[in-house]
Amino acid sequence: MLNLEWFRTFKVIYEAGTLSAAAQVLFISQPGVSLHLSSLESYTGYRLFERDTRKMMATERGIMLYNYIIDHMNKLEEAEQVFHRRSKMLRPTVSVGMGFELFQHTLEPYISSLPFDLITRFGEHQQMVQDLNNGALDLILTQQKGNQNNMAYTPFTTEQMVLICGSQTDTEELDQLALTNDRPAIKKWLSVQTWYTRAADTEQLKRFWEANFGSLPEFRSNYVLPYFSSILRCLANGKGFALVPDFLCKRYVSDNEVKLAWEGSFSVENTLYFGKRKKNVYADEIMQLEEILSRNWPPLSAQIIHQYSI
Repeated sequence: MLNLEWFRTFKVIYEAGTLSAAAQVLFISQPGVSLHLSSLESYTGYRLFERDTRKMMATERGIMLYNYIIDHMNKLEEAEQVFHRRSKMLRPTVSVGMGFELFQHTLEPYISSLPFDLITRFGEHQQMVQDLNNGALDLILTQQKGNQNNMAYTPFTTEQMVLICGSQTDTEELDQLALTNDRPAIKKWLSVQTWYTRAADTEQLKRFWEANFGSLPEFRSNYVLPYFSSILRCLANGKGFALVPDFLCKRYVSDNEVKLAWEGSFSVENTLYFGKRKKNVYADEIMQLEEILSRNWPPLSAQIIHQYSI
């Protein structure tokens, strides 16, 4: 009979690349991994990997099999995780989805003191809403609300996107243009500067540009980086412009490593929501997480702009 465990072993070998690495992931012996693979190859009648001294290379049949089973395997593993979590009554395990940098600044320092286990996931808003709906997550912090009847979204706070530049950036001409509020000239001047943006999110820059200039940006970013924190480190005591969340740049502004470049007339704000299922067996644990996040949210954007623009 076909053993579904063979498929799990095949998937891990495919992704890990070697039998020894797969054995470590699966917590079984390397001979056990080899037995599962040979049993699956015998069952299918095809060689699924070409053996190499350093790496297992999937054959054409192996690639076809992987592409066919991967979605189903992921679903089964997700179901296994959810079932295991709900059956573990002595110490609950709560899954939370949020942005990586938000996690660093609010929740990370308190992980070791939590009276329950925690699994964190970092991803885009749409995927987190989907994972919340299918039970893979218990709580999310998101800018987007789903429309499912079994979900509850509570406004948590707002973040404001602010235009900053490195402390060595010459902004004398921009400051003069800002005094006369010459929008076409400001737009033209900003368009030829050095720009940093985050790989996963150009929407904020588009919103800022449309709000203040009535059009989309007509330039390409010079440097596209994975995180806002990477952008801030690159700009610190350097040159260039970026649009970043206010709470992330506060320390850099106060240390004069970056400076507020231009406020504009229209700010770009994002409302963050707590998202959770209306019926959840971990209501008490989720409430504790919400209290920690609310208590440690950085000062609001208006305070940053007022403090450093005068």
